Amino acid sequence: MNDVILQMNHITKEFPGVKALDDVTLTARRGEILSICGENGAGKSTLMKVLSGSYSYDSYSGEILIDGERMKFVNTGQSEKAGIAMIYQELNMHLDFSVAENLFLGNWKKFGKILDWRKMEKEAERYIEMVGADVRPQEILRNVTTSRQQLISIARALARHPRILVLDEPTASLTDAESETLFRLMNRLKEEGYTCILISHKLDEVFEHSDRIVVMRDGKVINAHERGMFSQEEIIAEMVGRKIGTLYPAKTGSIGEAVLRVSDITVPHPQNRKLNIVEHVSFEVRKGEILGIGGLVGAGRSELVNAVFGNLPRISGTIEMNGKVLKIKNPADAIRSKIALVTEERKQNGYISEMGIAENMTLASLKEIGRHGILSRKIEEEKSSRFFDELKIKANNIHVKLNTLSGGNQQKVVLSKWLMKEPDILILDEPTRGIDVGTKYEIYKIMVQLAARGMAIIMISSELPELLAMSDRILVLAQGHVAGEVEKADATQEYIMQLATKS
Repeated sequence: MNDVILQMNHITKEFPGVKALDDVTLTARRGEILSICGENGAGKSTLMKVLSGSYSYDSYSGEILIDGERMKFVNTGQSEKAGIAMIYQELNMHLDFSVAENLFLGNWKKFGKILDWRKMEKEAERYIEMVGADVRPQEILRNVTTSRQQLISIARALARHPRILVLDEPTASLTDAESETLFRLMNRLKEEGYTCILISHKLDEVFEHSDRIVVMRDGKVINAHERGMFSQEEIIAEMVGRKIGTLYPAKTGSIGEAVLRVSDITVPHPQNRKLNIVEHVSFEVRKGEILGIGGLVGAGRSELVNAVFGNLPRISGTIEMNGKVLKIKNPADAIRSKIALVTEERKQNGYISEMGIAENMTLASLKEIGRHGILSRKIEEEKSSRFFDELKIKANNIHVKLNTLSGGNQQKVVLSKWLMKEPDILILDEPTRGIDVGTKYEIYKIMVQLAARGMAIIMISSELPELLAMSDRILVLAQGHVAGEVEKADATQEYIMQLATKS
């Protein structure tokens, strides 16, 4: 089934001073998985917003045809009626409604003038089972894990009976098992004639599951590749505009003595007082070392480092730096001890979106850029300009607001904020999640350079290739306990997963 269902012809979209899409032509076939790859800012999301009706037809030039019929979408409702369903990385659901209510939001009338709850919940079960979400229709969405919320958003899209399903980073918050369930579903939908358009920075899943790959860069389509003609090196080069010999830079420098020792850390569960989410965990990290922390979602990885940083309380445990016991009760104590944490949820607690780059970079260094409570804009600009240049942040200047930057550049700003504090210990929680391959490589280079200067780095990652390539040593957690510690030379994906799934 290779007939064309979607044509986007000569799409050009401009914002003040920026040509976001430049004469883009793209086709999608009935019954295929089409992946669109490119760095952040390449135009992928803008193109999908054009397709979804988020940008009205009169705000761009070019045309959209579905089954040969020209479409003029004024809003997203018209796009949905034409059979297009969008699943965004940022969930857009009502947390205080039930799962069933969210699945059929905007379409409750189909269950009668007086809402037939039993009928709606029965219908919801069918779609919940289809995506493998393992939740009850009556469950309030706020009480459901983020990964299951993502699956429910996919179920909601399917409940609208689309012909074209657009998935923007659908596996960013899913476990490996949930991702496998999702791709099994996508392949089943493909066999039934659905068209799936996938946007993902995870090249491994793109190569495994795509029928075709379209590469975008700087608002243009660079190339399209049929299955059987995929070359990771060639596609990465097209995405970033240059060749990258290997995605992971070689590590230089030697590893020294232990800088940080964490002993017998126990952290109470944030939602259930009867449980501990981390129990009796001990580890150390050495000067110039990148210590990776692996494990499944819910293993206690983030809770462990947040307890070390003072964001979460701990029931027991000691933290020593260079042989001295630290009293860390809050993040301010950790910062004074030269410990920095780049959190997993950068949008929630990594930066202030309405503030500029310079202001965000200096958030943790306000005492150093002023006197007597008065900030020096001159010092702020000098300090932030240095990191702006060193980390190659893509923006017109240091005053650009964070909410206008790509995810990768936002992450660089958050990293700069902590590097400005000159920490001895840098903790990175999922540092490349949702970041394009070119920016990933730049962040890996920064990590290698920092380690070569003697900084001790702790990195949590759910991406096994990243964990294996970047870590000198890997600590694996399972159900809040240390399941094993593996040296780089002995680490394989199979062994790490075997440890991570220990019961």
